[in-house]
Amino acid sequence: MGRITVSELHKFLFDGLPVRGAIVRLTDAWQEILQRRAVNTSTGPYPLPVQEMLGEMTAAGVLMQSNIKFNGALVFQISGDGPLKLAVTEVLTNLSVRSTVTMIGDLPADATLTDMVNVHGKGRCAITLDPKDKQPGQQPYQGVVPLVDVDGQPLESMAAILQQYMRQSEQLDTVLVLAANDKVAAGLIVQRMPIKGEANLAAGAQNTEEVDQIGLNEEYNRIAHLAASLTRDELLNLDVETILHRLFWEEKLLRFVPEDGEGGPHFACTCSRERVGNMLRSLGQEESDSILEEQGMIEVGCEFCGQQYRFDAVDVAHLFTERGNDPPASNLVQ
Repeated sequence: MGRITVSELHKFLFDGLPVRGAIVRLTDAWQEILQRRAVNTSTGPYPLPVQEMLGEMTAAGVLMQSNIKFNGALVFQISGDGPLKLAVTEVLTNLSVRSTVTMIGDLPADATLTDMVNVHGKGRCAITLDPKDKQPGQQPYQGVVPLVDVDGQPLESMAAILQQYMRQSEQLDTVLVLAANDKVAAGLIVQRMPIKGEANLAAGAQNTEEVDQIGLNEEYNRIAHLAASLTRDELLNLDVETILHRLFWEEKLLRFVPEDGEGGPHFACTCSRERVGNMLRSLGQEESDSILEEQGMIEVGCEFCGQQYRFDAVDVAHLFTERGNDPPASNLVQ
């Protein structure tokens, strides 16, 4: 078994053109998300169609967060009227990411996006920007679009959903290529940069003067055509340098320093064994002992990432003898 590579993000500009781009390859971060769910004895692994959809969402969330100047959480949600009720990716400013899915019932191995979340055309895509340091009265900004096109036809891919979101909610020409399997979640984004103002997610609630430029910038359209030629297999299997050369070898790219390791995309969830221990303290020793007597062990799973924390009789005894008088920090696992 080979060494797991580190997740990476590469951002670039096209010299002299109003176009920017980025490629993300999530490897260790994505595998951690899948592994936590796979070993959860209550849920088991995600079905393959869900895995691919959530991987594409996770890669897209990192790309969107990396393109905005925003101190807080970007929360990307797909809510549906099929068996998959909710899929969520959360990416913080430091590019820490976590993702989860809530579903009811079974899915066939060949289930499409529409089968999962848009059976009756009621599916929605929502992107929320939740500031870390809110000003008094400040509310998170949220944009919501349906999972159908302007003619009411279902959008059949995550890339198509987000491209429509960017055009409708952010007034930005955007092309996305997304792909995921059980090893890699990857994405390429190319966007037309606003000529003036900041018509992006961080300013999406504002009116912009360049709406009439959508689809009309020939330089962007040429670059977008090249980007859209990238295939799923290429995105999953080729390294970033090979992809950029294959697509844009005739263009002059201005490259930013790649973001990887601790400064790049990485998995992080707010759950921890300590927080679960604090929750058990808040229940009290009598209630904890009662659960132990009934079940032989206390098992608590994070509702977001799926990580399970187990406490046997010795663990519980330590909770109420060590720091036994400390107040609980929180009763929330996630």
